[in-house]
Amino acid sequence: MAQSDSSRPEQPAAPRPGLLRSSSLVGMMTLFSRVLGLVRDMVIARYFGAGAGADAFFVAFKIPNFLRRLFAEGAFNQAFVPVLSEYRHKHGHDAVRGLVNAVAGSLGFVLLLITVLAVMGSPLITAVFAPGFIDDPIRFGLASDMLRLTFPYLLLISLTAFAGSILNSYDRFAIPAFTPVLLNLSLIAAALFLTPLMSQPIMALAWGVLLAGLLQLFFQLPFLMKLGLLPRPRVDYRHEGVSRILKLMAPALFGVSVSQINLLLDTVLASFLPTGSVSWLYYSDRLAELPLGVFGVAIATVILPNLSRSHASRSPEHFARTLDWAVRMVLLVAVPAGVALVLLAEPLLATLFHYGEVTARDIGMSAQSLRAYSIGLVAFMLIKVLAPGFFARQDTRTPVKIGIIAMVANMVMNLALILPLAHAGLALATALSAWLNAFLLWRGLRKDGAYQFTPGWGRFLLQLCAANILMAGFILWYNAGANWLDAMATERIQDMAILVVGGVLVYGTTLGVGGVRLRHFRGH
Repeated sequence: MAQSDSSRPEQPAAPRPGLLRSSSLVGMMTLFSRVLGLVRDMVIARYFGAGAGADAFFVAFKIPNFLRRLFAEGAFNQAFVPVLSEYRHKHGHDAVRGLVNAVAGSLGFVLLLITVLAVMGSPLITAVFAPGFIDDPIRFGLASDMLRLTFPYLLLISLTAFAGSILNSYDRFAIPAFTPVLLNLSLIAAALFLTPLMSQPIMALAWGVLLAGLLQLFFQLPFLMKLGLLPRPRVDYRHEGVSRILKLMAPALFGVSVSQINLLLDTVLASFLPTGSVSWLYYSDRLAELPLGVFGVAIATVILPNLSRSHASRSPEHFARTLDWAVRMVLLVAVPAGVALVLLAEPLLATLFHYGEVTARDIGMSAQSLRAYSIGLVAFMLIKVLAPGFFARQDTRTPVKIGIIAMVANMVMNLALILPLAHAGLALATALSAWLNAFLLWRGLRKDGAYQFTPGWGRFLLQLCAANILMAGFILWYNAGANWLDAMATERIQDMAILVVGGVLVYGTTLGVGGVRLRHFRGH
């Protein structure tokens, strides 16, 4: 008897888009979201500055956001996508649908339980994540109250990330990449329109987070319906796919999310520092995460399904070429971004945030931590593309060992650097531990034979160095003697536009003259 269509392994209906094209699509959508995110942060800074209310909100928002990155976009995504790709390759649509239903029910039940417990115990969670707030009744009370509204975001955004993982596995990259725009729009609207209605104005932002979670989840459901994969949740921990995902998730919690744990440790220690330290770290981290979110996450999002398919189809050469392409793309973007952020820390922060309640001291303090974070930008992005090289092969033990080493190193450096450098020491420790993490991941992939250099690396590095040196020279020349803090807003925006556009042109032109062409990075 002929095998039914629903039980046959799926075959692609059309050629898959190239890696560069897919990464560009995700990058453009993410760039739009990140630009709106900067607008969001500018609005928050203008209304609330870097005071007690802002510190409390950033802690209340960071807790579910950290857990979301840890469980949903981090460990869960890295465990779920390879298993889903294998089901698509070896089984039929009915089996995929059964996996989706079982994962939706099992994941949703755990998240619901965690959310209920967290809402009931919000003061205890605040004390754990921000112990420095305990002796400050205003910040502690505000953070605890806001956490009751922001923590359900974990449930909603984790299910959103689950839906996005399915769409990404079917090469529907645009929808998940666009979804974060709704968070930024919600927070901007809450700050502008809900703030005047609240007895505690900062509470408007917590309501904005809750609304954003609902909007993001329901936005993606129609697209799952088109794929015939709208979940009908069913709690089934005995399902073969769910069992494998759980086994892969446990160690992956550390392996993929070390940088997030390190950032959270920064927040915990910063809560003991002077008022404003949490906000200074937040504003600087947001700028450092702009290139990371736009390009690093875009490349990682695209290569994970690609690597998973290569592993499932036993194509080690394609696997190694994909990783090498990703590393080159990261260096092409991360090196100039890191150089620019170090050189333009104060100008960028002044242009974006030096309005309303944000003082010149806030800009100077944020610039210190931004420079420190920028030192690790290349490493942060390399981690994003090297970790999938292990998870696509369903190897979660190696990254967890590396993650623990990097996390312990970060804790030691935090304690060593916090006294002489305060909040900037926390950022520098995070950057240095990221470099250790990236190096150990790269060495592990090389040792396994999963990563191999393709021809042309020597010339590429020379081209990259020349382009960055000339770009840095242009920035230093144009920025010499500028006074960004006293300049008018229009002058700051104009000069920053010239620096950004001019820097990009110098960098791109130098690469072009040196022989770098777009076709070299199209992927396969």
